Amino acid sequence: MTSKTSKGRMSWWQLSLLGVGCTLGTGFFLGTSMAIEKSGPAVLISFLVAAIGTYFVYDALVMMSVDNPEKGSFRTYAKQAFGKWAGFSNGWVYLMSEMLIMGSQLMALGIFTRFWFPSLPLWIATSIYAVLGLLVILTGMKGFENFQHIFGVLKTAAIVMFIVVAIMLVFKGLNGEARHMDAFIENYRSFFSEGVTGIWLGLLYAFYAFGGIEVMGLLVIDLKDPKQAPKAGKVMIVVLTTIYVMAIALALMLVPWGDFHVDKSPFISALENFHIPYVTDIINGILIIAGFSTMVASLYAVLTIITTLAEDRDAPACLAKKGKMNVPLPALLFLASGLIITIVIGFLIPEKIFEYLITAAGLMLIYNWLFILVTYAKLMDLTTAQHVKNGIGMGLIVFTVSGTLGEKTSRLGFYVSLLFIVLIAIATLLMMKKWRKHQRI
Repeated sequence: MTSKTSKGRMSWWQLSLLGVGCTLGTGFFLGTSMAIEKSGPAVLISFLVAAIGTYFVYDALVMMSVDNPEKGSFRTYAKQAFGKWAGFSNGWVYLMSEMLIMGSQLMALGIFTRFWFPSLPLWIATSIYAVLGLLVILTGMKGFENFQHIFGVLKTAAIVMFIVVAIMLVFKGLNGEARHMDAFIENYRSFFSEGVTGIWLGLLYAFYAFGGIEVMGLLVIDLKDPKQAPKAGKVMIVVLTTIYVMAIALALMLVPWGDFHVDKSPFISALENFHIPYVTDIINGILIIAGFSTMVASLYAVLTIITTLAEDRDAPACLAKKGKMNVPLPALLFLASGLIITIVIGFLIPEKIFEYLITAAGLMLIYNWLFILVTYAKLMDLTTAQHVKNGIGMGLIVFTVSGTLGEKTSRLGFYVSLLFIVLIAIATLLMMKKWRKHQRI
């Protein structure tokens, strides 16, 4: 899929809205429960730190995009900075991260659906969403953008709805209902109950909630004025951070943090004990919409990256071949196979599948972010202030990765991500030998 049909047509605010649509999804609506489990009420600090790190990465990516708009975005910049091996490995690391993200979102959609249909097998629910996602991708770039704009508004409306309802419940509690006040007091007193270690362990899941900024990097070439890309990103990150922090803070004011569970959205957990007619059902429905739209964003990202890899001969060239609808059908079949593998894995080991997938996906994602910062330092002429920002961003990512070694579930996710890195490294070495051989001929 290319963006030729919409190149130069997007305003900065449309890119911001598209960024919200691609980012606000299961990483926040369900993954936040994992962050709360690790960090306790101090999860708010984890999200603020992750927002700062995300801004540094986006700023680096968009500066390169404005300076040299390229369809391959960060993969192309890595290649320009370090050579073919960097473009190849960077593209495949991102591809694997998005495949894992896609899988985690599919599992989350199945979990949300089972809120209504507890007996529905996970693999059936995920299969339905996988087929629908592929149908959206078949509509092409214009259909994808229109879909994300509409669903971006719906997702934002959902979390705003939660915020409004939660504020009403908090004020009701402040007016005399002890049950509400007890939760608030308990969470206030235990704010640092998990200590700095808890913040450290929860950082990965906070970063994961901001996953999607790379898609904005891929779409900068569609702006009317690419120089407005930094403005679009700043607005998006400020809006998302405000929404995230407000929503989590209000959820923690309604129920004790120990009542949140990793297999349920914290926003459903915060409201379900109040028995407000239809509210939890409405929010759950929009959570499904949110998860579905971010899954489609991941499908688009995978399709874009695999196509550019194929065009550069870093993947089989046949994957870039386009059909009648201007969509590369072989690449679409590659996507479908990835979805099928995820569904089969979910069928075989449904118990902890979401936690494993979200940890491995989050790690692969921020490996890619780290390489963006390294590329930025190599490719651009940075000021002292920019070097400092870049260094802080790298330090935050390394600190976050190290946090996954502190707990059993996340440690397994780290090993899975490490396995992918090793496999990609081996493939890169084989490709380097092939390139050198062709140069000698």
